[in-house]
Amino acid sequence: QAQLVESGGGLVQPGGSLRLSCAASRSSFSILRMVWYRQAPGNERELVARITPGDSTYYADSVKGRFTISRDNAKKMVYLQMNSLKPEDTGVYYCNYFPLGSWGQGTQVTVSS
Repeated sequence: QAQLVESGGGLVQPGGSLRLSCAASRSSFSILRMVWYRQAPGNERELVARITPGDSTYYADSVKGRFTISRDNAKKMVYLQMNSLKPEDTGVYYCNYFPLGSWGQGTQVTVSS
């Protein structure tokens, strides 16, 4: 029953920015690692970024230096700031707990000129 609700996606031109938000609900949020995944058309769902309870972060090589994951434990929110967006960043973005729980609906990000 614990829900994850992603928002903030949209259509953006190459080089643009978007900030994705993820609203979590588990009471244990503050002690869990959180992750962002994405799934591009025709591709497998891939890990984009991860953040620990202590704010240690991991990024996929494809987004390192461009994306920033962050969290607000008081609000049970996870964010993904995406800068210098490229067409290959297009896909549905999902947040989740780690270990993985149920998936939310995701939010569509389209990078196109």
